[in-house]
Amino acid sequence: MAKYVFVTGGVTSSLGKGIIAASLAKLLQARG
Repeated sequence: MAKYVFVTGGVTSSLGKGIIAASLAKLLQARG
C-alpha cells in the first residue's frame, strides 16, 4: 500500500509540474 501511495504521489507531482509549466508558457506567450 505504501508503494502504491508513493507511486501515485510521484505521478501527481509530475502532472502538477507539467500543468504549471504549460500555464507559465501560455502566460509568457500571451505577454510576448
